[in-house]
Amino acid sequence: MTLIKKVFSFLLLVIAASCIDPYIPNLRNFKSMLVVEGLISNENSSYKIKLSKTFKLQNTDPEKVIDAYVYITDGDGIKTVLQNCNNGSYKTDSTSFRGTIGQKYTLHILTSDGKEYKSEECTMLNNAGIDNLNYEKGQEVSGNPGVLYTGLRILLNSAATQGEDQYYRWTFEEVWKTLVPGSQRYTYTWINATTCTFRAIPDRKEICWKRNYSGDILTNSVISAGQNNITQQEIQFIKPILSDRLTKEYSILVKQYSISKKEFEFWNNLKKTGEAGGDIFASQPYAVINNIHNVNDASEMVPGYFEVSALSQKRIFIPTSELDPLHLPQYRIDCTLINKSPDDYPEPKPTWDEIYHEFVDNGHYTFVYPIATAGTVLEGKVLTSSLIKFVFSSKACSMCESPGFTTKPDYWIDL
Repeated sequence: MTLIKKVFSFLLLVIAASCIDPYIPNLRNFKSMLVVEGLISNENSSYKIKLSKTFKLQNTDPEKVIDAYVYITDGDGIKTVLQNCNNGSYKTDSTSFRGTIGQKYTLHILTSDGKEYKSEECTMLNNAGIDNLNYEKGQEVSGNPGVLYTGLRILLNSAATQGEDQYYRWTFEEVWKTLVPGSQRYTYTWINATTCTFRAIPDRKEICWKRNYSGDILTNSVISAGQNNITQQEIQFIKPILSDRLTKEYSILVKQYSISKKEFEFWNNLKKTGEAGGDIFASQPYAVINNIHNVNDASEMVPGYFEVSALSQKRIFIPTSELDPLHLPQYRIDCTLINKSPDDYPEPKPTWDEIYHEFVDNGHYTFVYPIATAGTVLEGKVLTSSLIKFVFSSKACSMCESPGFTTKPDYWIDL
């Protein structure tokens, strides 16, 4: 769920839970509000501020604000104007602007209707860093009704702080390598009733990479009066029986952001809204927390948050061979190869070419390879009398389908 939809659900919860008797909120007098999403850090990259408007229906795409003037000022009074991307996003130039730990930043927004918005001054707090990422076998109950799954827990230990309170938020990117079990090995060309041609595919797409980004809100804190670091923080739980993440090799990049106590409360309130399970009367209302205000109208609510966070990140690779001692459940893909020949059909029997087109032309199957008598050379012209079977597989088993990709990532390490 995007931030704007989380915010909208959060606002409904606050409105409804503030009443004694349950009711359906009356949105006939609905007034659209500006929603601000944005983060700057000390990472060497371009930062984006996203502006949109709230909407009546939860499943409706938000209206993007494409005509604002957005800039950032720091504690020294230096002004950085953000480029308008004309799609609701406003970005900095990575070559001229980068966040600095200890510096203070303020976001300014001028909209085309003459309104001026300004964030609170936010300090980029120090980030102790990530000490290590590790994993262990674990169990988790999920779904409705609850099902107990055995899987792999990805865990994080932060580096020790220097006797100060610290608040963290984490995001991650998963990438994993898997096999395409029914990838095409040969092309086929019909010549005549007695002869056809097969060509081996030199760049067979047998390997597929897939990617996923974190969706849940992950936060935790270190209070100086207690221990000085985060230990065994669960970042992700992988259910191998439901996913092909652990079939070949898996990698996860975890980003740790240092945040203020107020921002920590903002994210936790959004998280609690999601945990309400859609029943807006199941939880007590939470205080509306944001750090952006209308300069000339203090009563206007501006959902969202301008984040200023120092970043620390770490990546690990986990080959399947390392997981063998854990005896995790295995992922099973429903991929059956179909073998066909003219003898599998009643009279009048089809030709090999008719069998090929029966499966391939409907777009649901891929020709994988032919099976021929011993000693038959498959590269080039082949007599149909030496063929035994044509092998087909479903598209799901033969292609690296979306969101998969076949180009090996630059950072990938084969283990």
